[in-house]
Amino acid sequence: MTVTLITGANKGIGFETAKQLLDLGHVVYIGARDASRGEKAAEILGARFVQLDVTDDTSVRDALVVIDEAEGHLDVLVNNAGILVTELDGPAALRAFDTNAAGVVRVIETALPLLRKSADPAVVTVSSSAGSFWAVNNPERPEFNLPLALYSASKTAATMLTVQYAKSQPGIKFNAVEPGTAATDLTAAFGVGRPPEDSARVVVRMATLGPDGPTGTFQDETGVVPW
Repeated sequence: MTVTLITGANKGIGFETAKQLLDLGHVVYIGARDASRGEKAAEILGARFVQLDVTDDTSVRDALVVIDEAEGHLDVLVNNAGILVTELDGPAALRAFDTNAAGVVRVIETALPLLRKSADPAVVTVSSSAGSFWAVNNPERPEFNLPLALYSASKTAATMLTVQYAKSQPGIKFNAVEPGTAATDLTAAFGVGRPPEDSARVVVRMATLGPDGPTGTFQDETGVVPW
């Protein structure tokens, strides 16, 4: 059985990704900060729950211990947890980078021993084309007018981390994805977005590449995204 951990999976794209991977036969662990919401989501889906706050080292470590004791390995890690920060000051910057970039490092570093026990390990990080220099400087792209400096910068960091991990861990596939703007709590203030299940398909595709799949890429549903 393919064992998968998805962070921030109690709602939105993470929830729909879990649902689709369960349909493909994965054993899915839903990671969520809020235990009641995470347990409820896991019960609805038929998944397993681990309390996991990507900004807390102890929480991350404990979650991976649970998976280790139950499964002995991890095949797929989906770094989905993220926050959208609209303010622009020091505390807001720390919050954005702590979740969207440092959180990725915390979870990957803790998960590496379990991923190395997999025959076909993969890590998918949900990034954003809002962090693409190409997109935010292109007047024809919606990112051109997004006033989200800290969100964009932290997602640029997440994509770079993906590339660096792909280089330093050649036995594990690392890819970042732009899932497309989905109608979730994250985008509610903007009143935009498509059904989360559509965006989740992009994540699922990268999570199920197989041993010959690419690594170190940033992709959306059409292929590689310039950044």
